[in-house]
Amino acid sequence: MTEGLPLQRVEVGFVGTPPVHQVGRASGLSELEVDGPILRCLVRGSFQPFVEALRGHEVVSLKSIPNECPKRGET
Repeated sequence: MTEGLPLQRVEVGFVGTPPVHQVGRASGLSELEVDGPILRCLVRGSFQPFVEALRGHEVVSLKSIPNECPKRGET
């Protein structure tokens, strides 16, 4: 159950092509999208699986902001 876990919108800039397949397998990630060297996604809960998926790839920028998600019954 992931309800109540923090949800962060993350944008990462890479030197070269983002490791989409590697990152896509990390737990807690959703809404993965790539725009050239930029990878965007939502991370729910711990950042550890996401950070481990970045290993071996040169990150040149990283932004993370809280993402407000509606509570049950809200739209």
